[in-house]
Amino acid sequence: MKRSFPAILIGLLLTAMVPQDTPKEIPLWPKGAPGSEGKTAPEKVVTSKSGELSVSSVNNPSITPYIPSPGEATGAAIIVAPGGGHKNMAITHEGYNVAQWLQQHGIAAFVLKYRLAKEEGSTYTVDGNEVPDMQRAIRLVRSRAKEWGIDTARIGVMGFSAGGELAGLCAMRFDNGLPNPADAVDRLSSHPAFQVLIYPGNSGRFEVSPNSPPVFIACGYNDRPDIAEYMPGLYLKYKKLKIPAELHIYSGVGHGFGLRPDMKGAAAQWPNELYAWMQDRKFINR
Repeated sequence: MKRSFPAILIGLLLTAMVPQDTPKEIPLWPKGAPGSEGKTAPEKVVTSKSGELSVSSVNNPSITPYIPSPGEATGAAIIVAPGGGHKNMAITHEGYNVAQWLQQHGIAAFVLKYRLAKEEGSTYTVDGNEVPDMQRAIRLVRSRAKEWGIDTARIGVMGFSAGGELAGLCAMRFDNGLPNPADAVDRLSSHPAFQVLIYPGNSGRFEVSPNSPPVFIACGYNDRPDIAEYMPGLYLKYKKLKIPAELHIYSGVGHGFGLRPDMKGAAAQWPNELYAWMQDRKFINR
């Protein structure tokens, strides 16, 4: 008689299933993240039928670096925040796939695993934990810029859906270093040179100011109204303040298209259009 694996064993097996070619993660705080003291539950990784990974239960936030070879490096870098409604992270098509594409095109990429504010039982918040996670990621990349061949004036943020909310908030709330730094990393600026918002969620929270960084925005025509109908208005806010902005709304797609190997149509071109925008804005010099 066939017997199924106990659910707990299946969970452990799924947790162990990670892409073999994924670079090693780097904790944002080597001694543990502030606000996560005493939280030792392991990350949960679920694999879909198509092989894509979803990550949750993050208590030790990290970045996974994708560094281009010295001969291909452009000097630009992007921290990539996957989406998932602040309940999980769609880390394959909104994280690893994107980072690999950027790496292949000479842009250093760092996939951010951030703490999740809305998963069941979470004590974390978007403003109190998720935003500091991305800010710390910016500082950490800046602290190792020379090692990784990165120009500190060309470090940007990118986010998808909930990760887009996070990227947009970090483009609003930056500093030149914390007043009471816990370590040398916290003494560095959290200012992103540019922002890439891919179907960002909760964008009604975004406040555009004269010192906001340039923005690249992309979404689907068939996305929910608070995204598909709000992005033109967000673009106009940047336009009004003469902040460089570019907007792409792709017909025939909705929410969550990300980047997949089998993508077709106009939406599949968003990485190339981002690259061209970065060239136009001189974030890529070649």
